[in-house]
Amino acid sequence: MQFQLDAPWIPAWGIHYTVGVDGISLFMVLLTTLLVPLSVLGSYSYITTRERAFYALMLVLTSGMIGVFVSLDLFLFYVMWEVMLIPMYFIIGVWGGENRIYAAIKFFIYTMFGSLLMLVAILVLVYIVAQRTGAYSFSYTSVLAHAGGLGPAAFWLFGAFFLAFAIKVPMFPFHTWLPDAHVEAPTPGSVLLAGILLKMGTYGFLRFALPLFPAVALHPMVQTGIVVLSLIGIIYGGLVAMVQPDFKKLIAYSSVAHLGFVMLGIWALTLQSVQGALMVMINHGISTGALFFLIGMLYERRHTRLVAGFGGIAKVVPLFAGVLTIVSLSSIGLPSTNGFVGEFLVLLGAFKTYPVAATIAAAGVIVAAMYLLPALQRVIYNPLDKRENERLLDLSPRELAVLLPLVACIVWIGVYPKPLLRRMEPSAQQLIQTVRAASATVARGR
Repeated sequence: MQFQLDAPWIPAWGIHYTVGVDGISLFMVLLTTLLVPLSVLGSYSYITTRERAFYALMLVLTSGMIGVFVSLDLFLFYVMWEVMLIPMYFIIGVWGGENRIYAAIKFFIYTMFGSLLMLVAILVLVYIVAQRTGAYSFSYTSVLAHAGGLGPAAFWLFGAFFLAFAIKVPMFPFHTWLPDAHVEAPTPGSVLLAGILLKMGTYGFLRFALPLFPAVALHPMVQTGIVVLSLIGIIYGGLVAMVQPDFKKLIAYSSVAHLGFVMLGIWALTLQSVQGALMVMINHGISTGALFFLIGMLYERRHTRLVAGFGGIAKVVPLFAGVLTIVSLSSIGLPSTNGFVGEFLVLLGAFKTYPVAATIAAAGVIVAAMYLLPALQRVIYNPLDKRENERLLDLSPRELAVLLPLVACIVWIGVYPKPLLRRMEPSAQQLIQTVRAASATVARGR
């Protein structure tokens, strides 16, 4: 951990304001600080009412998101996890679409239910550790050092953490809140929801669920269950995306498939698969964030997101069509784009641990092409047969300023991912060694 800060917060309860970053959290923080300013710039013409409240909530949301990724105190982590929930609820509920209230409440209830169970698990975990050490401490390093040998309680505690993180990912079958939240959220809300908030679940697995409960996480039954759910998410998310008439809902279901790759990479627990999972997390934020920006720009012009409402617009808006093509190809994992790097590493690493699962997951890449390429063709390359599309405006300088940094990241990471992989490798290696060693120790103790 680097750039650590440790200050007493509620000393009587052993709660500290402790933050720091390593190779796992660093890129999540950088992704957040990239997407938030672009979301503000992208919301310039989309948010036209209560602007001050909207941007204030965006700042609170940013604090919560970064707080989740840098917290090294379990209580601080939980507070930041909940802080992030409130502004997103209002962003969806106030500035969203027609069914925004339903979507916001559904998002809030799902996430709140999971996080309350996580709070109970945190309190029980801290209490058990306090019984051994004689002092209460919510410090991540302290709890991690004394979390071994929890016995049967470990399964229940892991289950509570798992539910909180699985809902946030979202894993199949906890994903049903996601399409509604994505479709009804305003464009900046959708970008941050897909780009950052979903990664909090996978980050939680990497930072807390695996290291704190290694014996449970690596239990054959748990491993098999999570790998199966990941594969279902990859295939099911892609198949459901194929039949969506709404472009935004199509991208929302594609997130279920992409995050399935992340979960497979985490549980394969090889260096390549964990690095691949981290890369998919970064790349999904960039590519899917760009797709939501593009769909939002299209919606501002035509006030419809239906794929059938467009066709042949490449003739009218060539810049828009070019950017949409590049971003779509990166989302399906075309070689030399960022999407390929992460998925290839996940499949390569997972093949060592779960060859059958990796083979099935590889089919998910084909499914991704089957749902995104036909939609792309229908929107920009078919005949221009609707009169209202003949007057569409191409990308403005402000819109290009939003999209070009994301396109640059797509190309740069796709061609030269070494700077990212080199910086995340030590943390990924340490995580794998810690989890495997702790699991083996617990197994010997039995």
